[in-house]
Amino acid sequence: MPSPSKVALVTGAARGIGLATAKRFLAEGWQVALLDIEGELLRAAVTSLADPDNTLALHCDVSDAGAVTNAMAAVSGRFGRLDALINNAGIAVFAPLLETSDDDWSRILSVNLTGPFLCTKAAAPLMREHGGGAIVNITSISAVRASTLRSAYGTSKAGLAHLTKQLAVELASLGIRVNAVAPGPVETAMAKQVHTPEIRADYHDAIPLNRYGLEEELAEAIFFLCSERSSYITGQVLAVDGGFDAAGIGLPTLRGQRRNS
Repeated sequence: MPSPSKVALVTGAARGIGLATAKRFLAEGWQVALLDIEGELLRAAVTSLADPDNTLALHCDVSDAGAVTNAMAAVSGRFGRLDALINNAGIAVFAPLLETSDDDWSRILSVNLTGPFLCTKAAAPLMREHGGGAIVNITSISAVRASTLRSAYGTSKAGLAHLTKQLAVELASLGIRVNAVAPGPVETAMAKQVHTPEIRADYHDAIPLNRYGLEEELAEAIFFLCSERSSYITGQVLAVDGGFDAAGIGLPTLRGQRRNS
């Protein structure tokens, strides 16, 4: 009798890194629950995958504890198990501190930090039933490098990076590994809309690999951290950023001089 397919739940899966990650798991023979707050976009994404036997759409706000509990029950009812949780859902409001409203602050923390907490708390019992699993939180390079306009967003992601370590230590006894991926600039639809040519040029200069990452490259790192190939890795934050976090000041000029020499 063949062993049952492994099951992954990806939040924020209607587009971008989340959808690319769902596709990566499906390509490896996993069953995937795709969760998103944008119902119409989610339904279109799941339809585009054209794999109804192995996919499940979950319309849910990750900051709503009751909705998260119901979503996890739906995963259990449909697939009977959960082997990987990817906490990818997140929002960003980029504004100066004095223009960041209290509501924006609360909403960003609620989605980006409380959301992964609630999803993990709901997922752990289901993972435990089948011997454990893997959780990957999507933080950001903004968690470790401060930047303008990101007092709320960067703080929420820094909190998520530490929550990753807390959860890794606590859930290890249940056979659950917890890691994080910290993306640098990525070629998402959002980036294409909000990053002007000038901003893109600045990023290119600051990134040693001199380009934005691809959604599929993030999905590869996420899948690795959920696979048996990373079976002894937990509590880590992996920057997938083209070297952005490793680079210091002055390097763009030095690289430019080297290119021109």
